[in-house]
Amino acid sequence: MSNYLPVIGITMGDAAGVGPEIVVKSLAHDIVYKQCRPLVIGDARRLERATQIVGGTAKIRRIKEAAEARYEPGTIDCIDLDLIPDDLPFGQLSAVAGDAAYRFIARAVELAEAKQIDAICTAPLNKEALHAGGHKFPGHTEMLAYLTGVDEVSMMLVAPQLRVIHVTTHIGIIDAIRKIEPGLVQRTIERGNATLVKAGIANPRIGVCGINPHAGENGLFGYGEEEEKIVPAVKVLQERGLDVTGPLPADTLFFRAGRGDFDLVVAMYHDQGHGPVKVLGLEAGVNVTVGLEVIRTSVDHGTAFDIAGKGIADERSLLEALRQGAELATRRG
Repeated sequence: MSNYLPVIGITMGDAAGVGPEIVVKSLAHDIVYKQCRPLVIGDARRLERATQIVGGTAKIRRIKEAAEARYEPGTIDCIDLDLIPDDLPFGQLSAVAGDAAYRFIARAVELAEAKQIDAICTAPLNKEALHAGGHKFPGHTEMLAYLTGVDEVSMMLVAPQLRVIHVTTHIGIIDAIRKIEPGLVQRTIERGNATLVKAGIANPRIGVCGINPHAGENGLFGYGEEEEKIVPAVKVLQERGLDVTGPLPADTLFFRAGRGDFDLVVAMYHDQGHGPVKVLGLEAGVNVTVGLEVIRTSVDHGTAFDIAGKGIADERSLLEALRQGAELATRRG
Protein backbone atom coordinates (compact mmCIF):
# COMPACT_ATOMS: atom_id res chain seq x y z
CA MET A 1 0.00 0.00 0.00
CA SER A 2 2.69 2.51 0.98
CA ASN A 3 4.57 1.95 -2.29
CA TYR A 4 1.52 2.54 -4.46
CA LEU A 5 1.89 5.50 -6.81
CA PRO A 6 -1.51 7.07 -7.43
CA VAL A 7 -2.63 7.91 -10.94
CA ILE A 8 -3.21 11.66 -11.16
CA GLY A 9 -5.40 12.88 -14.01
CA ILE A 10 -4.04 16.29 -15.08
CA THR A 11 -6.53 18.42 -17.01
CA MET A 12 -4.84 20.78 -19.44
CA GLY A 13 -7.03 23.79 -18.64
CA ASP A 14 -7.66 26.63 -21.09
CA ALA A 15 -5.54 25.93 -24.15
CA ALA A 16 -5.09 29.66 -24.81
CA GLY A 17 -3.56 30.17 -21.39
CA VAL A 18 -0.45 28.92 -19.63
CA GLY A 19 -1.93 25.50 -18.82
CA PRO A 20 -0.23 23.55 -21.64
CA GLU A 21 3.13 25.14 -20.82
CA ILE A 22 3.08 24.47 -17.09
CA VAL A 23 1.93 20.90 -17.72
CA VAL A 24 4.88 20.06 -19.96
CA LYS A 25 7.29 21.97 -17.71
CA SER A 26 6.07 20.10 -14.64
CA LEU A 27 6.33 16.70 -16.26
CA ALA A 28 9.95 17.40 -17.14
CA HIS A 29 10.74 17.07 -13.42
CA ASP A 30 11.73 13.51 -12.51
CA ILE A 31 10.39 13.97 -8.97
CA VAL A 32 6.83 13.92 -10.30
CA TYR A 33 7.21 10.30 -11.45
CA LYS A 34 8.46 9.35 -7.99
CA GLN A 35 5.32 10.82 -6.41
CA CYS A 36 2.61 9.70 -8.81
CA ARG A 37 1.72 8.41 -12.26
CA PRO A 38 0.70 11.49 -14.27
CA LEU A 39 -1.92 11.19 -17.01
CA VAL A 40 -2.84 14.31 -18.99
CA ILE A 41 -6.39 14.80 -20.26
CA GLY A 42 -6.23 17.41 -22.99
CA ASP A 43 -5.04 17.99 -26.52
CA ALA A 44 -1.88 16.31 -27.76
CA ARG A 45 -1.08 18.80 -30.51
CA ARG A 46 -1.35 21.69 -28.06
CA LEU A 47 1.03 19.92 -25.69
CA GLU A 48 3.47 19.39 -28.58
CA ARG A 49 3.28 23.10 -29.38
CA ALA A 50 3.82 23.97 -25.71
CA THR A 51 6.84 21.66 -25.58
CA GLN A 52 8.38 23.56 -28.50
CA ILE A 53 7.63 26.89 -26.83
CA VAL A 54 9.33 25.98 -23.54
CA GLY A 55 12.25 24.26 -25.26
CA GLY A 56 11.35 20.87 -23.87
CA THR A 57 12.31 17.44 -25.15
CA ALA A 58 9.38 15.29 -23.99
CA LYS A 59 7.48 13.18 -26.46
CA ILE A 60 3.67 13.40 -26.37
CA ARG A 61 2.05 9.98 -26.54
CA ARG A 62 -1.57 9.98 -27.71
CA ILE A 63 -3.83 7.45 -26.04
CA LYS A 64 -7.57 6.89 -25.79
CA GLU A 65 -7.84 5.02 -22.48
CA ALA A 66 -6.03 5.21 -19.16
CA ALA A 67 -5.05 1.55 -19.41
CA GLU A 68 -2.79 2.42 -22.37
CA ALA A 69 -0.59 4.79 -20.32
CA ARG A 70 3.04 3.81 -19.64
CA TYR A 71 4.07 6.59 -17.22
CA GLU A 72 7.64 6.82 -18.52
CA PRO A 73 9.71 9.93 -17.74
CA GLY A 74 10.44 11.77 -20.95
CA THR A 75 7.13 10.75 -22.49
CA ILE A 76 3.83 12.45 -21.60
CA ASP A 77 0.80 10.19 -21.79
CA CYS A 78 -2.16 12.22 -23.05
CA ILE A 79 -5.76 11.12 -23.41
CA ASP A 80 -6.25 13.19 -26.54
CA LEU A 81 -9.68 14.75 -26.97
CA ASP A 82 -8.43 16.51 -30.12
CA LEU A 83 -10.50 19.67 -29.62
CA ILE A 84 -8.01 22.50 -30.18
CA PRO A 85 -7.39 23.89 -33.71
CA ASP A 86 -3.75 24.27 -34.69
CA ASP A 87 -4.21 28.00 -35.27
CA LEU A 88 -5.79 28.80 -31.89
CA PRO A 89 -3.77 31.79 -30.63
CA PHE A 90 -2.28 31.94 -27.16
CA GLY A 91 -3.32 34.77 -24.88
CA GLN A 92 -6.75 35.44 -26.40
CA LEU A 93 -10.18 34.64 -25.04
CA SER A 94 -11.68 31.72 -26.94
CA ALA A 95 -15.05 30.01 -26.69
CA VAL A 96 -13.47 26.94 -28.29
CA ALA A 97 -10.84 26.78 -25.56
CA GLY A 98 -13.48 27.39 -22.88
CA ASP A 99 -15.62 24.52 -24.13
CA ALA A 100 -12.58 22.24 -24.40
CA ALA A 101 -11.53 23.05 -20.83
CA TYR A 102 -14.95 21.89 -19.64
CA ARG A 103 -14.71 18.69 -21.67
CA PHE A 104 -11.26 17.89 -20.25
CA ILE A 105 -12.75 18.11 -16.75
CA ALA A 106 -15.78 16.03 -17.70
CA ARG A 107 -13.53 13.28 -19.06
CA ALA A 108 -11.41 13.34 -15.89
CA VAL A 109 -14.55 12.91 -13.78
CA GLU A 110 -15.55 9.91 -15.89
CA LEU A 111 -12.12 8.36 -15.31
CA ALA A 112 -12.33 9.03 -11.58
CA GLU A 113 -15.79 7.50 -11.30
CA ALA A 114 -14.52 4.45 -13.19
CA LYS A 115 -11.65 4.17 -10.65
CA GLN A 116 -9.09 4.63 -13.42
CA ILE A 117 -7.49 7.65 -11.78
CA ASP A 118 -7.01 8.37 -8.08
CA ALA A 119 -7.09 12.18 -8.07
CA ILE A 120 -7.61 15.09 -10.43
CA CYS A 121 -5.13 17.95 -10.78
CA THR A 122 -6.33 20.92 -12.82
CA ALA A 123 -4.43 23.51 -14.81
CA PRO A 124 -6.23 26.90 -14.86
CA LEU A 125 -9.29 27.72 -16.90
CA ASN A 126 -10.74 31.11 -17.77
CA LYS A 127 -14.25 31.75 -16.44
CA GLU A 128 -15.18 34.14 -19.25
CA ALA A 129 -14.04 31.64 -21.88
CA LEU A 130 -15.88 28.87 -20.05
CA HIS A 131 -19.10 30.91 -20.19
CA ALA A 132 -18.52 31.80 -23.84
CA GLY A 133 -18.22 28.07 -24.51
CA GLY A 134 -21.67 27.52 -23.07
CA HIS A 135 -20.81 26.35 -19.55
CA LYS A 136 -22.19 28.71 -16.91
CA PHE A 137 -20.14 27.85 -13.82
CA PRO A 138 -18.28 30.26 -11.51
CA GLY A 139 -15.23 27.99 -11.59
CA HIS A 140 -13.76 24.51 -11.24
CA THR A 141 -15.22 23.86 -7.80
CA GLU A 142 -18.84 24.35 -8.79
CA MET A 143 -18.33 22.51 -12.07
CA LEU A 144 -16.90 19.46 -10.35
CA ALA A 145 -19.76 19.41 -7.88
CA TYR A 146 -22.23 19.44 -10.78
CA LEU A 147 -20.41 16.76 -12.78
CA THR A 148 -20.12 14.43 -9.79
CA GLY A 149 -23.66 14.97 -8.55
CA VAL A 150 -22.44 16.26 -5.18
CA ASP A 151 -24.64 18.88 -3.55
CA GLU A 152 -21.91 20.61 -1.60
CA VAL A 153 -18.12 20.80 -1.68
CA SER A 154 -15.56 23.10 -0.09
CA MET A 155 -12.51 24.94 -1.35
CA MET A 156 -9.33 24.51 0.66
CA LEU A 157 -6.19 26.51 -0.09
CA VAL A 158 -2.90 24.97 0.98
CA ALA A 159 0.31 26.96 1.26
CA PRO A 160 3.48 26.48 3.30
CA GLN A 161 2.48 26.72 6.99
CA LEU A 162 -1.14 27.60 6.17
CA ARG A 163 -4.30 25.71 5.21
CA VAL A 164 -7.57 27.56 4.71
CA ILE A 165 -11.03 26.12 4.01
CA HIS A 166 -13.86 28.40 2.90
CA VAL A 167 -17.47 28.38 4.06
CA THR A 168 -18.46 30.45 0.99
CA THR A 169 -16.48 31.20 -2.16
CA HIS A 170 -17.55 32.80 -5.43
CA ILE A 171 -20.42 35.02 -4.29
CA GLY A 172 -20.59 38.64 -3.21
CA ILE A 173 -19.96 39.60 0.39
CA ILE A 174 -23.61 40.46 1.15
CA ASP A 175 -24.75 37.14 -0.33
CA ALA A 176 -22.01 35.33 1.58
CA ILE A 177 -23.14 36.71 4.93
CA ARG A 178 -26.71 35.77 4.09
CA LYS A 179 -25.68 32.23 3.09
CA ILE A 180 -23.58 31.47 6.18
CA GLU A 181 -25.54 29.46 8.73
CA PRO A 182 -24.60 26.92 11.45
CA GLY A 183 -25.23 23.83 9.34
CA LEU A 184 -23.01 25.06 6.49
CA VAL A 185 -20.27 26.08 8.91
CA GLN A 186 -20.42 22.69 10.61
CA ARG A 187 -20.30 20.72 7.35
CA THR A 188 -17.38 22.81 6.09
CA ILE A 189 -15.38 22.16 9.24
CA GLU A 190 -16.21 18.45 9.08
CA ARG A 191 -14.97 18.22 5.49
CA GLY A 192 -11.74 20.00 6.38
CA ASN A 193 -11.18 17.84 9.44
CA ALA A 194 -11.77 14.62 7.49
CA THR A 195 -9.34 15.68 4.75
CA LEU A 196 -6.54 16.42 7.23
CA VAL A 197 -7.14 13.19 9.11
CA LYS A 198 -6.79 11.35 5.80
CA ALA A 199 -3.55 13.24 5.19
CA GLY A 200 -2.14 11.91 8.46
CA ILE A 201 -3.03 14.61 11.03
CA ALA A 202 -4.80 12.57 13.70
CA ASN A 203 -6.54 15.40 15.57
CA PRO A 204 -6.40 18.62 13.53
CA ARG A 205 -6.38 21.91 15.41
CA ILE A 206 -8.98 24.08 13.70
CA GLY A 207 -9.40 27.84 14.11
CA VAL A 208 -12.62 29.45 12.92
CA CYS A 209 -12.75 33.04 11.68
CA GLY A 210 -15.48 35.46 12.66
CA ILE A 211 -17.37 37.50 10.09
CA ASN A 212 -17.02 40.97 11.57
CA PRO A 213 -13.88 42.83 12.72
CA HIS A 214 -12.64 41.40 16.01
CA ALA A 215 -15.19 38.57 15.54
CA GLY A 216 -17.90 41.03 16.52
CA GLU A 217 -16.29 41.86 19.88
CA ASN A 218 -19.30 40.74 21.90
CA GLY A 219 -21.80 42.59 19.76
CA LEU A 220 -19.84 45.82 19.32
CA PHE A 221 -19.50 45.21 15.55
CA GLY A 222 -22.17 43.77 13.31
CA TYR A 223 -25.55 42.38 14.28
CA GLY A 224 -24.70 39.26 16.23
CA GLU A 225 -23.68 37.20 13.19
CA GLU A 226 -21.02 35.27 15.10
CA GLU A 227 -23.41 34.14 17.84
CA GLU A 228 -26.14 33.29 15.36
CA LYS A 229 -24.23 31.71 12.50
CA ILE A 230 -20.93 30.32 13.84
CA VAL A 231 -21.04 29.61 17.56
CA PRO A 232 -23.71 26.84 17.36
CA ALA A 233 -21.61 24.87 14.88
CA VAL A 234 -18.45 25.24 16.93
CA LYS A 235 -20.23 24.03 20.07
CA VAL A 236 -21.65 20.94 18.33
CA LEU A 237 -18.23 19.93 17.02
CA GLN A 238 -16.50 20.59 20.33
CA GLU A 239 -19.02 18.33 22.04
CA ARG A 240 -18.12 15.63 19.52
CA GLY A 241 -14.47 15.93 20.48
CA LEU A 242 -13.08 17.93 17.55
CA ASP A 243 -10.36 20.46 18.38
CA VAL A 244 -12.21 23.54 17.13
CA THR A 245 -11.70 27.09 18.43
CA GLY A 246 -13.67 30.20 17.50
CA PRO A 247 -15.02 32.37 16.21
CA LEU A 248 -11.76 34.32 16.39
CA PRO A 249 -10.67 37.63 14.83
CA ALA A 250 -9.42 36.77 11.37
CA ASP A 251 -6.35 38.99 11.46
CA THR A 252 -4.85 37.41 14.57
CA LEU A 253 -6.05 33.92 13.67
CA PHE A 254 -4.06 33.90 10.42
CA PHE A 255 -0.99 35.12 12.28
CA ARG A 256 -1.36 32.35 14.85
CA ALA A 257 -1.93 29.72 12.15
CA GLY A 258 1.19 30.89 10.34
CA ARG A 259 3.29 30.32 13.43
CA GLY A 260 1.87 26.83 13.89
CA ASP A 261 -0.94 27.15 16.44
CA PHE A 262 -3.57 25.72 14.05
CA ASP A 263 -3.57 23.08 11.31
CA LEU A 264 -6.56 24.61 9.52
CA VAL A 265 -8.24 28.01 9.33
CA VAL A 266 -11.95 28.22 8.46
CA ALA A 267 -12.61 31.39 6.45
CA MET A 268 -16.15 32.69 6.09
CA TYR A 269 -15.86 34.23 2.63
CA HIS A 270 -13.60 34.28 -0.42
CA ASP A 271 -11.26 37.21 0.18
CA GLN A 272 -10.94 36.54 3.91
CA GLY A 273 -9.19 33.27 3.07
CA HIS A 274 -7.60 34.01 -0.27
CA GLY A 275 -5.83 37.19 0.76
CA PRO A 276 -3.43 35.68 3.30
CA VAL A 277 -2.62 32.73 1.02
CA LYS A 278 -1.92 34.96 -1.98
CA VAL A 279 0.44 37.09 0.12
CA LEU A 280 2.60 33.99 0.52
CA GLY A 281 3.01 33.83 -3.28
CA LEU A 282 0.98 32.44 -6.17
CA GLU A 283 3.62 29.80 -6.84
CA ALA A 284 3.20 28.41 -3.32
CA GLY A 285 -0.58 28.01 -3.14
CA VAL A 286 -2.61 24.94 -4.06
CA ASN A 287 -6.39 24.78 -4.37
CA VAL A 288 -7.96 21.55 -3.05
CA THR A 289 -11.62 20.66 -3.57
CA VAL A 290 -12.86 18.57 -0.65
CA GLY A 291 -16.15 16.73 -0.37
CA LEU A 292 -15.92 14.92 -3.71
CA GLU A 293 -15.44 11.19 -4.05
CA VAL A 294 -12.05 11.99 -5.56
CA ILE A 295 -9.54 14.59 -4.40
CA ARG A 296 -9.00 17.50 -6.76
CA THR A 297 -6.04 19.84 -6.50
CA SER A 298 -5.21 22.83 -8.63
CA VAL A 299 -2.79 25.64 -9.12
CA ASP A 300 -3.85 28.78 -7.29
CA HIS A 301 -3.39 31.12 -10.25
CA GLY A 302 -5.21 31.91 -13.44
CA THR A 303 -4.64 31.44 -17.16
CA ALA A 304 -2.20 34.41 -17.37
CA PHE A 305 -3.11 35.34 -20.93
CA ASP A 306 -0.54 38.15 -20.80
CA ILE A 307 2.37 35.68 -20.76
CA ALA A 308 0.76 32.63 -22.42
CA GLY A 309 2.71 31.23 -25.34
CA LYS A 310 5.97 32.89 -24.27
CA GLY A 311 7.48 29.93 -22.42
CA ILE A 312 8.03 31.85 -19.19
CA ALA A 313 5.13 30.57 -17.07
CA ASP A 314 6.16 29.27 -13.63
CA GLU A 315 5.28 25.62 -13.02
CA ARG A 316 5.97 25.54 -9.27
CA SER A 317 2.33 25.79 -8.22
CA LEU A 318 1.40 22.86 -10.46
CA LEU A 319 4.28 20.82 -9.06
CA GLU A 320 2.98 21.51 -5.56
CA ALA A 321 -0.57 20.66 -6.65
CA LEU A 322 0.65 17.32 -7.99
CA ARG A 323 2.50 16.61 -4.76
CA GLN A 324 -0.53 17.45 -2.65
CA GLY A 325 -2.76 15.41 -4.95
CA ALA A 326 -0.50 12.40 -4.56
CA GLU A 327 -0.53 12.75 -0.77
CA LEU A 328 -4.31 13.03 -0.54
CA ALA A 329 -5.26 10.63 -3.35
CA THR A 330 -7.31 7.49 -2.87
CA ARG A 331 -5.01 4.48 -2.65
CA ARG A 332 -5.97 1.46 -4.74
CA GLY A 333 -2.79 -0.57 -4.34
